[in-house]
Amino acid sequence: MIINWNKAELFASYGQFPQIPPHDGRAEVAFSGRSNVGKSSLINKLLNRKSLARVSQKPGKTVTINFFTTGWLKSDRTPSPQGIYIADLPGYGYAKTAKSEKERFGELTERYLNADRAGLLVQLIDFRHPPTEDDLMMLRFMKQREIPFVIALTKADKLKKKQRGERRTALNAEIPFDDIDIIEFSAETGEGVPELRKFIEESVTKYEQT
Repeated sequence: MIINWNKAELFASYGQFPQIPPHDGRAEVAFSGRSNVGKSSLINKLLNRKSLARVSQKPGKTVTINFFTTGWLKSDRTPSPQGIYIADLPGYGYAKTAKSEKERFGELTERYLNADRAGLLVQLIDFRHPPTEDDLMMLRFMKQREIPFVIALTKADKLKKKQRGERRTALNAEIPFDDIDIIEFSAETGEGVPELRKFIEESVTKYEQT
C-alpha cells in the first residue's frame, strides 16, 4: 500500500467522542503526545505541508480530535480515491491547564482508544527529556489494549551526537518495555520522515490484510 503523502486535507474536528462519525473501515493512524512535544509540526512535516495541522500558540487549549485524510496511490503509482485517516489526539500534560480540562482531554482520548479505531498509534516523546508519567501511562495503556504503536522521539536536531547517545542509553531504563519501535525525528531537518512514513505504510498494509 502506498500513501500519497503530498495530498492531505483536514476532514473534521470533534470535541466530543459521540460526535465522531462511525468508523468506515478505512485504516486510521492516531498521533498522541503531551502539549508542546511538536505533534502538529510532525504531522505537517509528514504530510509535506506547512500549516495543515495548526500549531497552537496556547498549549493545552485544544480539546478536539482533528481528523485528516491522505491520498492514495495504486501499485502503478496512479492516484486512487482511497486513503487513510490521521487522527490528531488532544495534547496532554500542560501544567497550567485546569483540572476540568485535563479530565476532558483524558476522557476524549481514552474513549477514542477504547473504540479500537486506530490501527497504529504514533506516540511522541521529547527526545531531550525522560518520558513524563503521562507518556508512560499512554505506553502502558497501549500495551494493555494491545494497540500497535511506534515512538517518535521529537526535536532530535536539538541534541548533539554525545547527548543523543546518552539519551538512547537512558531510555532503555526509562521505558519499561522491550521490543519497542523507536524513530528519532526532527520537524526542522526532516530526519525520520522516510522511516516513519515507511513504518505507517507497512502497518496500514497489515491492517488492510486482516
